[in-house]
Amino acid sequence: MLYALGHLLAIAIGVSLGLLGSGGSVLALPVLVYVMSIPTKSAIAMTLIVVGSVSLVGVIPHWRRGHLNGKTAIVFGSAAMLGAYLGARLATQPWVTEAFQMVLFGVAMFLAAGLMIYRTAKSEPLAESGQDRGFHQQPVCKYCWLWLMAEGIGVGGLTGLVGVGGGFAIVPALVLLGKLPIKQAIGTSLLIIAGNSIAGLLGYLGQVDLNWHLTVSFTFAAGLGSVLGNYLGQFISANQLQKGFGYFLLAIATFVLVKNYANFRVSQKFSATSTTSTIKTVRVDLARRN
Repeated sequence: MLYALGHLLAIAIGVSLGLLGSGGSVLALPVLVYVMSIPTKSAIAMTLIVVGSVSLVGVIPHWRRGHLNGKTAIVFGSAAMLGAYLGARLATQPWVTEAFQMVLFGVAMFLAAGLMIYRTAKSEPLAESGQDRGFHQQPVCKYCWLWLMAEGIGVGGLTGLVGVGGGFAIVPALVLLGKLPIKQAIGTSLLIIAGNSIAGLLGYLGQVDLNWHLTVSFTFAAGLGSVLGNYLGQFISANQLQKGFGYFLLAIATFVLVKNYANFRVSQKFSATSTTSTIKTVRVDLARRN
């Protein structure tokens, strides 16, 4: 039953990526951890494979419709891939606990939900005034490409640490800093997410165990959902969907944070106690030698 439920949720992950260009990874990790019972670090690496593969497939219809900006993808994506690899290498260190990663993931989910709800509220007046989703805002800075690369490194680092693809931050960054219409931003974000996932996975390879059978079946189910999401995107208003999805993410984020906060506090106390004990041992050894 849980196996079937997990794969149904994988289809929903693909639909989210196909419709919104984001949201897939923030669902994939909790499904793998809490439904499929995969250890956190392994689940993060598997999430990168699932979301990266589905995003790459999702790029194809956007590319055919001309909703892809290669230059911006290279500028933002190269910085993000660097950040993803470094974040993944950092995550494999023994002092980065699973509880810490899940708490950080929960905070990222809150940020994702807030941005989705905010973007929906801001876009509703535009829809009422008759402007469509092709609208893009004026640039918010003079040297936007520098800020674009800086955010790319930050988003990539988050991808490597907790497996979040970062579409919730990439899409608004491409609109505000990259000066792209929203349709191009969604298509371009999928390509960037795919690159992030590849770079992050390289940082995890050889460091964690992967359930390849589950990864392949999960990716296939999410891929079907992505195809469905791209098709439904022609008939469904993504702005309205984002609002409901944002509130759903708030609920999931609350669950993740409540479940892991106590474990995080315990691990921090244990780490502090171990450090203090080590310092005392070193002092005793030095005293004996003297």
